[in-house]
Amino acid sequence: MIAAIIAAAGSGERFKAKIPKALIHLGDKTLLEHAIARIAPAVQQIIVTAPAGYEEQIKSIVGDDIVVVTGGATRSESVRLGLAAVDSAAKFILVHDAARSLASTDLAQSIIASLQSGEVAVIPGLAEVDTVNVIGSDGYVLSTPNRATLRTIQTPQGFQAAILREAHKQSGEATDDATLVSQLGHKVKVITGEESALKITTPADLAIVMTFLGTASQFRTGVGVDAHAFSEDKNRQLWLAGINWSDEIGVDGHSDGDVAAHAICDALFAATSTGDLGSNFGTSRPEYAGASGSSLLAETLKIITSAGFSISNVTVQIIGNRPRIGARRPEAIEALSRALGGAPVSISATTTDGMGLTGEGKGIAAIATALVFK
Repeated sequence: MIAAIIAAAGSGERFKAKIPKALIHLGDKTLLEHAIARIAPAVQQIIVTAPAGYEEQIKSIVGDDIVVVTGGATRSESVRLGLAAVDSAAKFILVHDAARSLASTDLAQSIIASLQSGEVAVIPGLAEVDTVNVIGSDGYVLSTPNRATLRTIQTPQGFQAAILREAHKQSGEATDDATLVSQLGHKVKVITGEESALKITTPADLAIVMTFLGTASQFRTGVGVDAHAFSEDKNRQLWLAGINWSDEIGVDGHSDGDVAAHAICDALFAATSTGDLGSNFGTSRPEYAGASGSSLLAETLKIITSAGFSISNVTVQIIGNRPRIGARRPEAIEALSRALGGAPVSISATTTDGMGLTGEGKGIAAIATALVFK
């Protein structure tokens, strides 16, 4: 029997995310789901170490056939907690990181084959292509190892179950399990790893691994535009980008006239082929009379989600002489993102040098773009 422990208890701190890193989406699945899908064909048991407080959410994602345990404060502690749940019949154990979510089934099977041939510990690695220096505490180079002998180590890492359990009995800490096994004097075999087994630690890494995922064709873009004239009603409030501008006169419209929110809605509808602002929220829909831009964004999110899409990011440019956006930009971004379920949002602003509706101070406009994926 072969078991796999997937370490998924890490935070999303370097992503500046409010959720654990394993729950961040890569395309249409979380990092954890990608990792499970690729390692599952090679093993008979999977244990996931979850961040405290997220156990039930992860159980709902991975299903009843996978064991979920609460992880520890460190990676080594999490693996030890996972080991306690491994079936006693397991002869070999793979230890994997959810952050290396695109490591292939073939890689896992190659590691297992090496274990079955008699190796006690097998890890994947890539040849180092950069010059690596060892530096002192003063910042000066101490030595330059021969890079031909260096490897960048990846996961999954495979071990004879008894050896891995022995290594973790010492309750030591290391950045990977092979280090603990090596410290006991056991030989660790390095096989050729994969470029796709890149460790995802920053948002930039997501863009890189997307090229391995091969789902670029599932991304779609849309553009939305909206404009409204300022109202003659001096008591009309201005709502723009999801926030109230109490010192400005509002614009006329069926709803609250939030041109930024409306342009984003139209961009999302265009990207997902789910109609437009008029067909979804127009004057033929009296229930949306006076509706806030934030509520329309939330409804739009429901519509495109039901159609099978998720938001990668949206951008909106506000066009007008007033209000001045800069000082409240962070507040506006937060309001729009919150209405869209936490999706990334960026806002810019410009004028038209005195030309047209906005340039003459008669109204305000916005143009938005949306990137979504199926």
